[in-house]
Amino acid sequence: MPYPTQPTASHFINGAYVEDTAGVEIPVIYPATGAQIAVVHEATPAIIEHAITSAKAAQKAWAAISGTERGRILRRAADMIRERNYDLSVLETYDTGKPMSETLYVDATSGADALEYFGGLAGSLTGEHIQLGEDWVYTRREALGLCVGIGAWNYPTQIACWKGAPALACGNAMIFKPSETTPLCALKVAEILHEAGLPAGLYNVIQGTGAVGAPLVTDPRVDKVSLTGSVPTGRKVYAAAAEGIKHVTMELGGKSPLIIFDDANLEDAVGGAILANFYSSGQVCSNGTRVFVQKGIKDAFLKRLQDRLNEAKIGNPMDEATNFGPMVSERQLSIVQSYIVRGEAEGARLVCGGKRIERDGYFLEPTVFADVTDDMTIAREEIFGPVMAVLDFDTEEEAITRANETEFGLSAGVFTSDLTRGHRVIAQMEAGSCFINSYNDAPVEAPFGGSKNSGVGRENSKAAIEHYSQMKSVYVRMGAVDAPF
Repeated sequence: MPYPTQPTASHFINGAYVEDTAGVEIPVIYPATGAQIAVVHEATPAIIEHAITSAKAAQKAWAAISGTERGRILRRAADMIRERNYDLSVLETYDTGKPMSETLYVDATSGADALEYFGGLAGSLTGEHIQLGEDWVYTRREALGLCVGIGAWNYPTQIACWKGAPALACGNAMIFKPSETTPLCALKVAEILHEAGLPAGLYNVIQGTGAVGAPLVTDPRVDKVSLTGSVPTGRKVYAAAAEGIKHVTMELGGKSPLIIFDDANLEDAVGGAILANFYSSGQVCSNGTRVFVQKGIKDAFLKRLQDRLNEAKIGNPMDEATNFGPMVSERQLSIVQSYIVRGEAEGARLVCGGKRIERDGYFLEPTVFADVTDDMTIAREEIFGPVMAVLDFDTEEEAITRANETEFGLSAGVFTSDLTRGHRVIAQMEAGSCFINSYNDAPVEAPFGGSKNSGVGRENSKAAIEHYSQMKSVYVRMGAVDAPF
C-alpha cells in the first residue's frame, strides 16, 4: 500500500481487526489511476453474527456509565484524529480520489468536529421533573440499543463519525457498514475510537454490499438504522426497517435549487455555484445542481463562471495544488457521461466541459449546460457528478414555484443583496438544509437532512440526539392508590 495508514484487515470487531477470506473479494480502486490498491472481503454470516453479538454484549455497560465519561472518550478520539489528520487525509484521498486540498481541511477534521461536539453534549443528556400536585413524573433519556449505520462513498470518514458520534454519546453500540466503493476510512475511525478508550464491541465496522446491509437491517436485535445513500436504496432500507418497527434516519439524495437574483454579488454567486456543483467533483448529495439565474445577470454569470472554471487545477489528487479530482469510479463516470449525452440530445446548450479527460483514472471536465428547461432529464434527476444545469427565470414567484417542483427536498440556496428577500424566499423552499449567500456549509452544530423524498430525521446538532435516544416517563404516586374495586 502506498500510504502509512493501511488497515490491517477487512473488518474491525470487538476491538480488533478481523479477517475472513471466505468472504467475496472487494477490490479497492484508486480513482486517480484506476489501479487496485487493496482488497477487502465481504462479511460472511459468521462475521455479521460476531459484530452483532459483540455489540449487544458491550452496549448495556456503556449505557450505564455517565455521559461525561462517554464524552471524555469521544473527545479524546477527536484529538487523535486531528493529530493524525495528514495520514487520514491521504487515506481518504486514496479511498475516494478527492484531492488533498479538500481532504486535509474537510473530511477527517469534520469527523473530529462531530466526535468533539457530541462528546461535549454527552454529559448534558438529562430528563426532566414534572410536578403534578403531590405526585410527580420524571423522564429518563435512554439509549436505543444497537444502531446500524450504512455509509455512502463520497464522505467515508465524515459519515462514519456523523453516525457514530451521536450514537455513542447516547449510550448505544454501532455497527457501521461503509460503501463497498470506499471501505478503508471507517476502519481507521474504529481503530482510533478503540485506542481512545472506547470499550471493545461498541463500534464495529464490517464490509460488504447490500447483501450484508440487508441482514443487518432486518435482524431483530438491531434497534435503529441510519442510512446515507440514494433514494432507491433508501426506499428499500426504510421498508425493511419498518417491517421490524425500527428507528430510522434516512439522509438521501437531492436535486437542489440555487436561485441567483439580478442584485446578487456576481463573484460570490459564481463562487457559490462552483461550491454547489464542482466541489468533490460534484459528488455531494446536497449540491445545488439546478442553478436558476435571473435573466438580467445570466450572460455575466455564465461568462464569469467559465473564466473561473478555466482556473481549476485538474490533476494528481496527492498534489496539494490540485483542486479538482476524478470521479470515484468507472461506473459513476459512465453514469454521468450518459446524462451529458441526454442533456445535449434534449436541447440543452453545452457551455463548457462535457468530455472525459485523457489521462489515467476517472476524470471528467467540469460541465455546464445553459438554456435548460424544467422538463429536461438533467433538471429532474440526480446526476451526482460535475454537471451544472443553468435555468433562466424572470420573477421571484416563478423561481420559487419552479424550484419546489421536484420530488426531492434536501437543500436550497439563494444569492441576493436584499436580505429581506433572501429570508422570504428561503422560508418558501421545500428543503431541509438551506443557505443564503452561501452554499454547502455543514457545521456539526447545525441540523442536516431533507424533506420529501430526500429523507427523514436529522444528522448533527442537538436534533440528532432525538434520533439516537428515547424518552421514558415515570409516574410517581405519593399517596394511596384509589382503585374502583
